[in-house]
Amino acid sequence: MRLTFLGTGTSTGVPTVGCDCAVCTSPDPHDQRTRPSLLVEYDGRVILIDTTPDFRQQALRQKITRLDAVIFTHGHADHVLGLDDTRVFYFRQQVPLPVYADVATLNSLRQVFSYVFDQTYKYGGIGKLDPHEIDGQFELWGRKFVPIPVLHGDLPVLAFRFGDAAYVTDFSTIPETSMPLLEYLDVLVLDALRHKPHPTHSNVEQSLALVERLKPRRAYFTHIAHDLGHAATNATLPAHVRLAHDGLRIEVG
Repeated sequence: MRLTFLGTGTSTGVPTVGCDCAVCTSPDPHDQRTRPSLLVEYDGRVILIDTTPDFRQQALRQKITRLDAVIFTHGHADHVLGLDDTRVFYFRQQVPLPVYADVATLNSLRQVFSYVFDQTYKYGGIGKLDPHEIDGQFELWGRKFVPIPVLHGDLPVLAFRFGDAAYVTDFSTIPETSMPLLEYLDVLVLDALRHKPHPTHSNVEQSLALVERLKPRRAYFTHIAHDLGHAATNATLPAHVRLAHDGLRIEVG
C-alpha cells in the first residue's frame, strides 16, 4: 500500500495570503503546503481522503489519472470544497464516484453541492456520486477501513485506520476508547498545527506525546501552519517522526 500526502497545510495553506513571515517566504519547496489530503493506493485502486480546495492542483502535480472512492473526515471547507473537481474521473470512468462520510458530513455535502446530488443542472458537465453513510467499518476492494472517532474542539471528526496505517487529521482530543485502534502501527499520521496550543488542533508537543504512547514505527505530522519551518522543525524531532510535506510518498508494509 502506498500513501501520498497531497496536501499538508492548515486551512489557509502555506504560504498564507498576505504573510511575509520566514516560512511563507521560504525558498524551500517543503514549506509550500496545500490544504490537507491523503491518497491511498493498493491493488490498482486509488482512494482519496478529503477533497480540499486545492485538489485540482494536487491531482495535476501528482498526475492522478483515476479515482475509485473518496472518504471524508468531516465537512469543513478546507476538506470538502474540491469535490466538484472529482467530476473529471466520472467523465473518464463513467461510474458514479463512491463517497463515504458520516451523516453530518453527507448532509453538509448535499447542501454545498446540491446540484451534484439532485442532478437538476440540465446542461450537463457535472459528475455523479454514489453516497455511503459511514456507520461502522467498511471494506473497499478487499481492504478494511475502520472509522475512529476523535474530537476537533467539540466537533466529532473521523480518523481512519487502514491496514497498518492510520490518518488522524483535525483533532484536539482522542477519546480513550479510540486509543487501542491506533497502537503499534507501521505509519501513524497526526495533526500537529504548531508549537503554541490551539483549541481545536493538536500541537507538536501533544502529538509527540501521542507518538510516545501509541508507539508507531513511523509517525508523520500534517495540517501544519506557517509557524513551523520544515527543516528547522524536523531537526528537533525524533528520528522516527517527521513533518510530512506535499508530494511525500511512503510505502506501508
